[in-house]
Amino acid sequence: MTVREKHDRMANAIRFLSIDAVEKANSGHPGLPMGAADIATVLFTRFLDHDPKNPNWPDRDRFVLSAGHGSMLLYSLLYLTGYEDITLDEIKNFRQLGSRTPGHPEYGHAAGIETTTGPLGQGIANAVGMALAERLLNARYGDGLVDHYTYALAGDGCLMEGISQEAITLAGHLRLNKLIIIWDDNGISIDGPVSLADSTDQRARFEASGWNTLAVDGHDPDAIAAALEAAKASDKPTMIAAKTIIGFGSPSKAGTSKVHGSPLGAGEVAATRKALGWKEEPFHVPSDVLDAWRLCGLRSTKARTAWEQRLAAAEADLRGEFERVMRGDLPGSFESAIADYKKRLAEEKPKAATRRSSELALEVINAVVTETIGGSADLTGSNNTKTSQTADVKPGDFAGRYIHYGIREHAMAAAMNGIALHGGLIPYSGTFLVFSDYARPAMRLSSLMGLRVIYVMTHDSIGLGEDGPTHQPVEHLAALRAIPNHNVFRPADAMETVECWQLALESRTTPSTLALTRQNLPAARTVYDEENMCAYGAYELATASDEAKVTIFASGSEVEIALTARKTLEEMGRPTRVVSVPCFELFARQSPEYRAAVIGSAPVRIAIEAGIGQGWERFIGGDGVFIGMDSFGASGPYQEIYAHFGITAQAAVEAAIARLPVAEG
Repeated sequence: MTVREKHDRMANAIRFLSIDAVEKANSGHPGLPMGAADIATVLFTRFLDHDPKNPNWPDRDRFVLSAGHGSMLLYSLLYLTGYEDITLDEIKNFRQLGSRTPGHPEYGHAAGIETTTGPLGQGIANAVGMALAERLLNARYGDGLVDHYTYALAGDGCLMEGISQEAITLAGHLRLNKLIIIWDDNGISIDGPVSLADSTDQRARFEASGWNTLAVDGHDPDAIAAALEAAKASDKPTMIAAKTIIGFGSPSKAGTSKVHGSPLGAGEVAATRKALGWKEEPFHVPSDVLDAWRLCGLRSTKARTAWEQRLAAAEADLRGEFERVMRGDLPGSFESAIADYKKRLAEEKPKAATRRSSELALEVINAVVTETIGGSADLTGSNNTKTSQTADVKPGDFAGRYIHYGIREHAMAAAMNGIALHGGLIPYSGTFLVFSDYARPAMRLSSLMGLRVIYVMTHDSIGLGEDGPTHQPVEHLAALRAIPNHNVFRPADAMETVECWQLALESRTTPSTLALTRQNLPAARTVYDEENMCAYGAYELATASDEAKVTIFASGSEVEIALTARKTLEEMGRPTRVVSVPCFELFARQSPEYRAAVIGSAPVRIAIEAGIGQGWERFIGGDGVFIGMDSFGASGPYQEIYAHFGITAQAAVEAAIARLPVAEG
């Protein structure tokens, strides 16, 4: 058997496992695995350093299937190379409930799946984040411990999505030369030829963005290998345009949209088997082919063993620190640093915007948690995300801890996902809360994957003032709270801000958003409490002088309004308590008894938040009073805007008084 014949049989194993799985499920995308099988075979047999028996080896190469609809390509590769999580039964259960082989690759379902992809373009930006994490860790720990490549397979749709432009320009600017994207250039999308909608010269686009580009026949294994060798030698990130035929081997559907997202059908499957000389029954891989694949799965065992020896020989402190950050553990001194800082805050009682309180908290955190990597989407001075410890990351210089993402909110969020997925670093970065709209698809994936990614969203309400309704978030808190497994924190003062930061850093499987003010806020918590009160999600901040007649719930900047209203109502002889609500999601996780105690039995319940009321029903019920927004904001000094929209202590007092006679009657 010639080398080419062996390659073809190995590639055909991918094709027919994919064809058979899609056929059995009567659902899926066979075209990409059929067309990209030659690329994948070359990459996995000759280049990719990975170890199926030790899938979490920190210095493995990363492979991202950005075109996630072609998931059977990845599942086939994982089975063939010997990953224990993907058995032949899992291949047969493709797209079935409870399987490890869902319609699109999902991080955490099986070893070897480096990220969740499917929303096109996300994988490209994840790969940028992974490649950036590799360089950042290399600068800390050296070539002996961190020195690997990130490969991504992208389709036409990935390149059409706007996030791809944000991501590739960032990667080109930073000269992430260990990043290699292979473009499955098959010229077909769901509607038909790509030419129906796009005529971009993709190589020119990448070159203009600072990339090296190459073009190859995606069905010529030697040409693919030569391109990958050249890419590895480049001082820039590389895009390889691999011209392929979607649905390669299908006599009547290859090269058409008919093979993109539908099973071939029994007749066409038989014809394809005949055309490619594959005589095996469905799901059967000949022993010689499977043995060849399994042998390739062992190709990096020596490299992994040599790496383990280098780690064992490393200086003890360096080795211990590396192992800690790769486990994701926070340093042992973290809790005491937070406690000491909270004691300072209790003494100093600062009046500050919570964005400034966040900066001061980060100054403490970044000194202790050295694996944090900060950043901003061109709003550093407004987001207050940079501290004295976080020098800039620059092209070719990755010793810093601060990334200037530029005005690329979507790629910023997706790259942070990649950084978190890589391991060893904890990414946080900032923009205005209103621009979470630009980042939301990647934020949703942070939650779906269960990643420790921290979004610092400042200018969190109409309180930002003069910039007006284009920049004033109204529906955004509710929209982010609607994402499952996403903690939205809205602290009321410096004490709550540092507590929220502590919770975000300790939340290893839940991303966090910190919604922070532009305007100054007084200290609401002025006594040191060892316990993290924000961990409850909501807690009684101010008690009533007698049995409460009114309970006011509030978050963030509106806690000040609630406390002022309480003072007035107490003076009027109407016992009133205030509940601070920094995090809906954490409150929902408390016991029924705790939630009932916090909500209380006061006959009048009022909620105040400078946003829409969606979600506050859990606190005030269907007959409570919500004081907030039901329209867009306006431009002007923030004090006047609050008064204009009736978000004031006086409005809360009047609402309570109006309800009390009825409630007490």
